[in-house]
Amino acid sequence: MEQTEFLEKNIFTDLKNLNDGPDKETVHVFSESDFETLLQRVEHFGIGVYQIETSLNGEVSAVATHEDLKKKATDPKWYNKAFLTFKTRNPGLSYAATYKVSNKLLAKSDTLDSEEVEDVKE
Repeated sequence: MEQTEFLEKNIFTDLKNLNDGPDKETVHVFSESDFETLLQRVEHFGIGVYQIETSLNGEVSAVATHEDLKKKATDPKWYNKAFLTFKTRNPGLSYAATYKVSNKLLAKSDTLDSEEVEDVKE
């Protein structure tokens, strides 16, 4: 399974992609509430988040990376802190991120129990 397929199947499911531009298949943009759900799913699976980009009315507002906070991309402390900071400073932002699904998780994903995946989505 490819990273994109894994994200679509296990992370982006039931979330609305607000990106209506030509890159909407590769860049997913979410509302604040959907992004919060996404981060919970990412943390559950141990997926790395390299960068979070916020936008307001289609214009980039702020960007944070795991390197800014000197944390590993898979450390949920960095992306949860960045998200909390962004939403506290400016409610109503849209969020996009770059992810890294480990090869180990991709290999294992074909054998994941569908109940486990469903539990994360709720």
